[in-house]
Amino acid sequence: MQEGIIKRGIEMIAEFEARILALIDDMVEHASDDELFASGYLRGHLTLAVAEVEQLGEHTPEALQIQVSRSLQNAIAAGELSPRDQALVVGMWDNLFVQARQLSA
Repeated sequence: MQEGIIKRGIEMIAEFEARILALIDDMVEHASDDELFASGYLRGHLTLAVAEVEQLGEHTPEALQIQVSRSLQNAIAAGELSPRDQALVVGMWDNLFVQARQLSA
């Protein structure tokens, strides 16, 4: 029973990740250079966050949202992004998460 719940949770996170990646892919045709940078940057953080939530056993979109946001905040604190890029990346993540949630509803 527990194994089935865990398997379904992992599948749910994989499906949610796939929705977000599809949204990113859909942007590529008309994205600006800045948007292409932000989307590529987010892909890395998303992939890392998916692995982390799976390892922690937290298989919900909300757990993924928290983990990606935490990862982005750590990157910002480490000086990886300029203030302009910070706003772009965080804003894009927020929008992608909302869109992916709407697609799953």
